[in-house]
Amino acid sequence: MAALDGLPPLRDVIQRHGLDARKALGQNFLLDLNLTQKVARTAGSLEGVTVFEVGPGPGGLTRAILALGAEKVIAVERDSRCLPALAEISDHYPGRLEVIEGDALKTDFEALADGRPVKIIANLPYNVGTQLLVNWLLPKQWPPFWQSLTLMFQKEVGERIVAAEDDDHYGRLGVLCGWRTSAHMAFDISPQAFTPPPKVTSTVVHLTPNENPLPCSIDKLEKVTHAAFGQRRKMLRQSLKPLGGEALLGKAEIDPQRRAETLSVAEFVRLANCL
Repeated sequence: MAALDGLPPLRDVIQRHGLDARKALGQNFLLDLNLTQKVARTAGSLEGVTVFEVGPGPGGLTRAILALGAEKVIAVERDSRCLPALAEISDHYPGRLEVIEGDALKTDFEALADGRPVKIIANLPYNVGTQLLVNWLLPKQWPPFWQSLTLMFQKEVGERIVAAEDDDHYGRLGVLCGWRTSAHMAFDISPQAFTPPPKVTSTVVHLTPNENPLPCSIDKLEKVTHAAFGQRRKMLRQSLKPLGGEALLGKAEIDPQRRAETLSVAEFVRLANCL
């Protein structure tokens, strides 16, 4: 890709700017530019789209997104050391890269979208990835401000995102993602592709919003899933006791002897609506 965009190799960029990845910031830089292009392509066509990126670091994925034709990239970076490297990319693509120095957890992405078509593509910092995903799943209005999410996680988190009932990885995250999106794991990335190599395999997950998810109160769904999976090895009549136990389950027409991991998303929604 260095030949494709005329910018120097990422290893040179990192060395020149002294960008050692910091564990405290959940940083693991993806240096293989073929892989960053593969991640960006997973999001589909980027023509005419504004892409939000979180934690661009030295800008490997940023470069891939811009090279594939995104109209604009808005990147949120907490590490000020990375800003000079990102400024070089911005200079190379005039008017197409906006870098915001700040905390993604405190960023109002919906306001940044400003009604434009948006896709979110990111190699998320491990320490905030799950919370960012939940935030994007719970915007003020649905369908959401984004067209798709193409996100990199630890593989274990990816398995939780796509899990359905009767899967060992199924839990609150699987219910929430299954309720509001269609999600699949696109491909895995080995630790050796990163600097420094993490101890786990990573995976890229692609999510698209369900236009009409089953009607349900988010607060009630979170209450029900929190109680049910908080004691996932117990029967529902026991784990849901604080919320009404057998009376609630009877109202929802669910066998009180079942366990949380056997309930479908639709059954959890029914429970929440009966609460």
